Amino acid sequence: MPVRSHPLHRSWLARRRRLRRWLRPLPRRANVARYPVIKWFAEAARKRPYLWSLKRQHVLVSLYSGAVLALMPVYGVQLAIGLALAVWLRGNLTVMAALQMVTNPLTLGPIYYATHKLGSWLIGLVGYGEGASAVGTHINALVVGGIVGGLGFALLLDLGWRLLAWEARRFRSQLAALHEHFGYRHGDGDAPGD
Repeated sequence: MPVRSHPLHRSWLARRRRLRRWLRPLPRRANVARYPVIKWFAEAARKRPYLWSLKRQHVLVSLYSGAVLALMPVYGVQLAIGLALAVWLRGNLTVMAALQMVTNPLTLGPIYYATHKLGSWLIGLVGYGEGASAVGTHINALVVGGIVGGLGFALLLDLGWRLLAWEARRFRSQLAALHEHFGYRHGDGDAPGD
């Protein structure tokens, strides 16, 4: 049986097609000038390869800072702050921008309510907000809840990233074993990438 007809190879092709379909609408280094929101940023973005890198160090910086920023009470300027943070912290721009889409007009109310409740509970737990004004306490609760909730959200996303990376490594080793079993050598025209 040739490699191309093996179920593992077909599964690999299906995953690759699905990933390309998901990534197609996202901004890339070559087409960033097409997006009106970040068009002014395009020239600077082309000169910084780390903004497009999927290396762990660049993704994790964007994952944690982007998750915290997404839950902070700065709706409306999150994307601009996210772009600046991605450049300043040398993070992945796509991950940072995608995380800012978590808070949108439909999810804004429930997310801010949950972060306010979490922040109020934490402030009450340490006894910090007893003498503060009501407005200051509400803002502090949103900020504290946004930071703690964002870090928790980022930890969950990091765990998911690690699990997906582990799954990909396991899958690649199975595919390599399949190629070895069938005597595939690179350039034969019967394996992925040919």
